[in-house]
Amino acid sequence: MCRFVIYKGTSPVQLCHLLTRPCHSIINQAFDSRLRIDRRRPINGDGFGVGWYDSVHDEELGSQPCIFTSVTPAWNNVNLVRLAEKIKSPLVFAHVRATTAGSLSLDNCHPFVHGKLMFMHNGGIAEFPKIKRKIQQALPDEIYNGVNGNTDSEWAFALLLSKLPDANASTFTTNTLKQAMLDTIAHLNALAEDAGIEEPSLMNFCVTDGESVIATRYISSRHDEAASLWFSSGTAFSEYAKGGHYKMSKADKRENIIMIASEPLTFEKADWMEIKTNNMVVITPKMNLLQIPIVDKFYVPPSDPAFHTRGTTFAAEKGLLSPRRAVGPRSASVMDTESASIETAHIPPIAVA
Repeated sequence: MCRFVIYKGTSPVQLCHLLTRPCHSIINQAFDSRLRIDRRRPINGDGFGVGWYDSVHDEELGSQPCIFTSVTPAWNNVNLVRLAEKIKSPLVFAHVRATTAGSLSLDNCHPFVHGKLMFMHNGGIAEFPKIKRKIQQALPDEIYNGVNGNTDSEWAFALLLSKLPDANASTFTTNTLKQAMLDTIAHLNALAEDAGIEEPSLMNFCVTDGESVIATRYISSRHDEAASLWFSSGTAFSEYAKGGHYKMSKADKRENIIMIASEPLTFEKADWMEIKTNNMVVITPKMNLLQIPIVDKFYVPPSDPAFHTRGTTFAAEKGLLSPRRAVGPRSASVMDTESASIETAHIPPIAVA
């Protein structure tokens, strides 16, 4: 399965500090995912993509992100290495792909883009062909005609775009993006139920407009763990020892950097905190970090004993679950900072025509 990483910071980051230099960067994870439970240790060699926004707005260039994708393995692309050394950005999406749906082509490489929006997915929509036609029927012509590939991920993005009041807007509020994400998950669940699909869907989605970031760790099951997802925050992300050994530093209560990743980019236990299954993470334009339960029929609250007995087999067999590690003292306090809070997101039922 796929892997992705998100960076949002108050200052631009040189892309190489995320993609190529760390010894457990997303590029190295593509061929040596040492924290993955799956003993097959599959590789993510079916293409990659990187998307970023300009550090300084240029009216002539516009506000849309720049995307670089390739169907070659990420670890064997010299142009990626060259670009990563020369590009800085305050908001970066990066994705390495292992094909589950859709052919090997540039059109199927994440991130997907529409206007100023970027979208990535790690997981899979269960028995996607059974609901693909229904998704297409729910889309307005402009969004339907904008789909270039044939992955479940891009059609999920198209569905999300259809949930926005105006997918071509120049600005989006955080709540608008959050609600569109919730509506997308609810719609996919309703279609699956209507089609009699019993296999869970793994929906680790993320979307950004260059200001806010919305990411989900989600599975349509009350009994299984979702694909892994972690976050790290602090004031600096830097190399502390030769050989690409990086760590997140936290000098004070400020959150100058927030990263979200399918698998931690460092082996420092105190750097990363696991996002709970069926939760949403929101990064606001002012760098507030919110972890929000997605409350629907698949949500199990931490107070329920079943919360602690979700099975890992389903996601692990797909290579989508990294093992839990003890939370260090710094990461245990991340959600208690002044910039973080907990909310609850309720998904309303959606009628399927």
